Amino acid sequence: MLITMKADASAQATDSVIDMLTGRGFEVHTIRSSGAAVIGVNGMPIPGDLAPSLQRVAGVDYVQLHPSKYPLAARNARPHGTVVQVGETAIGGSEPAIIAGPCVIETRDQLLSIARDVKRHGATLLRGGAFKPRTSPYSFQGHGELGLEMLADVREETGLPVVTEVMEPGQVEMVAHYADVLQIGSRNMMNFPLLRAVSTIDKPVLLKRGFAATIEEWLQSAEYILAGGNDRVILCERGIRSFDQATRFTLDLNAVPLLRELTHLPVVVDPSHGTGRREMVAPMSAAGIAAGAHGLIIEVHPEPDEAMCDGPQSIYVDDLANIVAQAHAIGSLMHAQSPITIPA
Repeated sequence: MLITMKADASAQATDSVIDMLTGRGFEVHTIRSSGAAVIGVNGMPIPGDLAPSLQRVAGVDYVQLHPSKYPLAARNARPHGTVVQVGETAIGGSEPAIIAGPCVIETRDQLLSIARDVKRHGATLLRGGAFKPRTSPYSFQGHGELGLEMLADVREETGLPVVTEVMEPGQVEMVAHYADVLQIGSRNMMNFPLLRAVSTIDKPVLLKRGFAATIEEWLQSAEYILAGGNDRVILCERGIRSFDQATRFTLDLNAVPLLRELTHLPVVVDPSHGTGRREMVAPMSAAGIAAGAHGLIIEVHPEPDEAMCDGPQSIYVDDLANIVAQAHAIGSLMHAQSPITIPA
């Protein structure tokens, strides 16, 4: 059963419903920080008289008896969508959010220079890897906590909130201490202990799609985070593995409008990993926003051919300005037409 509270319902009204349910022995999962409160109920069989009685409780908007496999993530839990606020950036709102920075942090001076440049070109969040999951054990794995310290220092100097990856449950508290948004990478999308760990922190989570994951599997991974009480989840389409090796991955832009229909969670697109080719980042960025994405996450480097990680898919710093301008132009058009072309 799923109970959606009215947008103006008080915290006391939500607590009253929770107390009523727990008092009858039900297990409840609640999200409430980024929109109307939603209460998921599981456990015992639902008595026939419970839904009608809950519907009459002050503050309750509606009650759904048979929700989907991902009830808290489903669009009908919050029909008007969830907006995740990160600093001054609203991810899920009318303006495309632009997250940009190097794949991996190399030096503090380089990171600061990139941060200043991407901010000047319109990015509002800085990405940078401190811990890097690499296919080869001999590839550079990142600077670890030192990299996190660099991110925090650069945030102080530029004002840009930072996004960085966390790889295991034991790192969550440390990464959350430094970062504004915790990224769950593609390889960890189904790392359930990690999902449970980030569900308990008061920080947004950027959940990347596994490169062999279905949409339903992805949304059920998001459900783990929501069920733990963290509703500040941002979905990131970053490409799936296919038979074609012309690009690193296949950027599944079908997923964007589909997710806009299936879930209330904001969706961003990663055209860097999705293509693996620098020259394709700009057109696929535009395509992602046109498909309905709420933002982009893009890898940027001053000398991509010298980058320690993912150079071929990293754009030159000065190329970001046109991508941002185009994203805002397309986003404005799509927002104006959204009642017709994109589910609310």
